[in-house]
Amino acid sequence: MRKLSIREIRAELGRLDQVVQKEGEVLVTRHGIPVARLLPVKSARRRPNHGELRGSMPRLTTASENLIRADRDQR
Repeated sequence: MRKLSIREIRAELGRLDQVVQKEGEVLVTRHGIPVARLLPVKSARRRPNHGELRGSMPRLTTASENLIRADRDQR
């Protein structure tokens, strides 16, 4: 972990991504007091496959139009 003041962050701004990748974590301080922590982004999350998601959910035993009608009738 590397500690950088606000002034040092401004000086390193052009290559801040490289600093974070190299150090893994950067602690930003103001007058020696920590104010922020910069972390590298982990690998991108896999987007869900909607077909797999629908397949993993249980099938409804009652048709959706019947559920909607019953909900509206209760109001």
